[in-house]
Amino acid sequence: MKAFTSNWLCTSVLALVLWPTLCLAQIAGPYSDAEAARFLAQATYGPTATDIVHLRQVGYQAWLNEQLTAPVSTQKPYLDWVAGLPNVPDGNNTVNDDTRMEAWWINALGTPDPSRAKRVATDQLRQRVAFALSEIFVVSNANGTLANEPYALASWHDMLAADAFGNYRSLLEDVTKHPAMATYLSMLANQKADPTQNIHPDENYAREVMQLFSVGLVQLNPDGTPKLDASNQPIPTYDQTAVRGMAAVFTGWNWNNTSCATGSWTCCAVDTYTNCGPSDTNDPAWWSPLQPVADFHDSTSDKQLLNYPGVALSNGILVHGGNAQAEMTAALDNIFNHPNVGPFIARRLIQRLVTSNPTPGYVHHIAQVFADDGSSAHVRGNLQAVVQAILLDPEAVIGASYVPNPDAYGKLREPLLKLTHLWRAMAAVSQNGRVDTPYPEWESDYGQAPLRSPSVFNFFKPDFQQPGELRQRGLFGPEFQIHTATTAVSIPNDIFHRIFCDYATSTRCYSSNGPNTMSINADRDAALALNNPAGLVDLYNLLFMSGQMSSFMHNTLLTRLNALADNSAGDLGRQRVQHALYLIINSPEYSVQK
Repeated sequence: MKAFTSNWLCTSVLALVLWPTLCLAQIAGPYSDAEAARFLAQATYGPTATDIVHLRQVGYQAWLNEQLTAPVSTQKPYLDWVAGLPNVPDGNNTVNDDTRMEAWWINALGTPDPSRAKRVATDQLRQRVAFALSEIFVVSNANGTLANEPYALASWHDMLAADAFGNYRSLLEDVTKHPAMATYLSMLANQKADPTQNIHPDENYAREVMQLFSVGLVQLNPDGTPKLDASNQPIPTYDQTAVRGMAAVFTGWNWNNTSCATGSWTCCAVDTYTNCGPSDTNDPAWWSPLQPVADFHDSTSDKQLLNYPGVALSNGILVHGGNAQAEMTAALDNIFNHPNVGPFIARRLIQRLVTSNPTPGYVHHIAQVFADDGSSAHVRGNLQAVVQAILLDPEAVIGASYVPNPDAYGKLREPLLKLTHLWRAMAAVSQNGRVDTPYPEWESDYGQAPLRSPSVFNFFKPDFQQPGELRQRGLFGPEFQIHTATTAVSIPNDIFHRIFCDYATSTRCYSSNGPNTMSINADRDAALALNNPAGLVDLYNLLFMSGQMSSFMHNTLLTRLNALADNSAGDLGRQRVQHALYLIINSPEYSVQK
């Protein structure tokens, strides 16, 4: 409990009531490099030695303050930069979804950005939270239209990054009005009911904004557990009448007309409502918020929205007469103020950053912060406060030893985050600053890639239970849903290539010295590996496992490294580095973040 300066308060029963307004202010540390590394594994795309030193120097809260004020790193300007390059070699200035992925990698890794005079992104926490949000508010290039719209997807991620520390209510409106979401969940050009033409409002977005983005299917207690009826069954949050009501609200919205008159595409108006929109992938309409066309909005019918204790609308009914914006505002307010939203969002963000099975107390603490940020204004939905509370909660800072069931604590690392961790810890860069796209694509080997989910339900569901012991014990393991017989082989195979082929000075494999190839600095620790293999294992125990490596694993690794003894080529140190990296990254102990 040494992470707190007032332990008696934060470990007492009173914490359930007084947290976070009292306990959050008491956090101190980290008190060791291992504690710093563990925190950074939750808050970044992977700790580096430099980050660990810096966090130890400034402490948790000062580090968070730095991250909250760091400039937002975006993707769309990178696409513009690539488009302006000379087409040498052939395809050098092609902009597609792989180009967007390059921008994601550069921002996630914090490598020198060639589009910004080699500026290094410093907003690790914001980028990590944006990635988490992208797995809750899902759009994907798996959509036939968005597959060819990199500007739409880049601006979507930029919006998530910009809103990551803002207010959930603003995020909800930005999500609703973004053309990528409107395309993905078919809200674009939604029309009011017209029985004579058999037209009915599209219910796709109306359903998912409630089910997946805000309140979920069943009513929740403040600690995230389901409310039960007299028959001990979960109570539904809404029914089909609320879906229909929300769908009617989201009618009359179409492309933003900015630049349509001077561009090559048709402006959206009454007579062009179903036949308008951008013609080029970089038209502003792809990143500009939707605009209403009043004639197609249902302003004449009352709409049943969410009904819950304390709802502002009488019985949850939105009385007719409002315009498209007024009714959207009322509907999003209706969602935002539902008591489910706090515990719903709290649990999902905790799962993405810290642990798959947070205790009800942890969820309750974060839901309290969502409901009231503790400021004099008592702001609801302050994501900046929510993210800080998640990372500074004792369940996050202290970990397994704090919870009743330590062996249920932690989360399977997302496959892609294994690679970001490897590349960051080993200072990977490419010769020209760009990032090569593999074939097959990232999601084929890793089971995931940003904004490439196979469905709106993300790569994995928050309530997925792996058959076997996890399911028998009632535990959730979302990431296990993509830990398949295929990825169990393809991920280690790709990691092998990244370690044994793609290192600085390598010419061993095809494209190892390509200008876009990300190469780890395997020589950095070679001298340590050559002269002190145990020291190398200790270093990587810190960088990759936050000092949690078992003595069995430590001894096994050391035995393997000592067995590598041939230095006739002068590269024994590098070989030991590579073997240590490969065995650690693919080990069960590393694969579960604790």
